[in-house]
Amino acid sequence: MLEVKQQDGRKGKFEIFNEGALAGEMTYTWAGDTKFIIDHTEVKEGFEGKGYGKQLVMAAVEFARSKNVKIMPLCPYAKRVFDKDTAIRDVLF
Repeated sequence: MLEVKQQDGRKGKFEIFNEGALAGEMTYTWAGDTKFIIDHTEVKEGFEGKGYGKQLVMAAVEFARSKNVKIMPLCPYAKRVFDKDTAIRDVLF
């Protein structure tokens, strides 16, 4: 069973768990009150190739939409996800 958890704060992160084991995380930093910067996405060894990184980015997109804020994807992986998927660019800063 997959589960995504969020820890919000000035510096926050999304973590994805597979059967209770930490499979990956994506960190972000707020830049003011209207946007946050995704600065790092990492999938742990043994969990690669399962789409977990994209699920973390999509969790951030859902969060941004719910808060009516924008995302600056400075992380190269997150930037690639935004470049490939036009449907999520509404939250792009």
